[in-house]
Amino acid sequence: MENIALIESFSEFKDDKLIDRVMLMAILEEVFRSTLKKRFGSDDNFDIIINPDKGDLEIWRNRVVVADGEVEDENSEISLSEARRIEPDFEVGEDVSEEVKLIDLGRRSILALRQNLISKIHEHDNTNIYKQFKELEGELYNAEVHHIRHRAIILLDDEGNEIIMPKDKQIPSDFFRKGENVRGIIESVELKGNKPAIIMSRTSPLFLEKLFESEIPEVFDGLITVKKVVRIPGEKAKVAVDSYDDRIDPVGACVGMKGSRIHGIVRELGNENIDVINYTNNLQLYITRALSPAKITSIKIDDENKTAEVMLKPEEVSKAIGRGGHNIRLAGQLTGYEIDVFREGVEEDVELTEFSDEIEDWVIAEFSKIGLDTAKSILEQDVEDLVRRTDLEEETVLDVMRILREEFE
Repeated sequence: MENIALIESFSEFKDDKLIDRVMLMAILEEVFRSTLKKRFGSDDNFDIIINPDKGDLEIWRNRVVVADGEVEDENSEISLSEARRIEPDFEVGEDVSEEVKLIDLGRRSILALRQNLISKIHEHDNTNIYKQFKELEGELYNAEVHHIRHRAIILLDDEGNEIIMPKDKQIPSDFFRKGENVRGIIESVELKGNKPAIIMSRTSPLFLEKLFESEIPEVFDGLITVKKVVRIPGEKAKVAVDSYDDRIDPVGACVGMKGSRIHGIVRELGNENIDVINYTNNLQLYITRALSPAKITSIKIDDENKTAEVMLKPEEVSKAIGRGGHNIRLAGQLTGYEIDVFREGVEEDVELTEFSDEIEDWVIAEFSKIGLDTAKSILEQDVEDLVRRTDLEEETVLDVMRILREEFE
């Protein structure tokens, strides 16, 4: 009963860690053998008998009877007189099995054994958590904000598992409060020491792809395929979709009536602007769609160098480039081609950088941010519109326009 009582006292760890009794007993045997090895030098001559149903464990020490005074190894040999105190009819050469009570190991050994057991159960628990989350890599997951740090947010799921979302895995507009529920994808799981480090991401293109699967039934059912996703988190994204069923309009199904289906995804991503386009193997058409909302006049593709020269009317250039160059950058990532934009019929135009001796670099940079990098592209714009779209004062814009007009006059 002493052994049972001690093992039952260890069972609190089973309840805390949701470890079944059979696994607990297996860990116990490993821990006991380690303790026996430390105490007696070897555990080879010990039998450990486990009964997981009763929660009982017996330890038997096996020794050979030798004549009195001839004991060389006290762990594996026992003197005749000592053996006969156990059983009076033992003879030299016979085997003696003697039960070892846990309490006989001493208080210090039991405390060490208990500590070792805690460590082993934690190790087992961490291994299970690692395996569980490794299988969830790339999947949507929900967890609650537990602690907010400067460089990361610590989340806890329903089972109390700790999940980390670093700052660079958060959308710039994300703002979380303690206790708030957060959705992201499990991006990576690594073992650091014996503890699993579970990383959640909301900036990964895969997060947006999984949101499409979650929110759009046709994508979930496989009727619509998400071919590729590229995004600048919190700003803009492009999603190429395709369907093998000609009766289904993949873009229309993903966007929904008046944007009803995609609205929830946009809101989840902090109002990220999402362009959904039809995928096609026709590269010219694919690049044309990728540069939407700009309307393209012509395209010249160089397959060897993976570049595309796109000709547009002057008023379409800023649409193709997009705010901060986001549109053209994402179109390039989506198609795999580096896209160069050219204005139709402006051979006499002059690059804005040519005026760097008269116009300061930071002013030129402000115009470039909105896709205006030549003299004529600026002169075609309205002054008030330029002031609104840039961080420039009206006086500065007027001064730049004066300098540019003088060039052509």
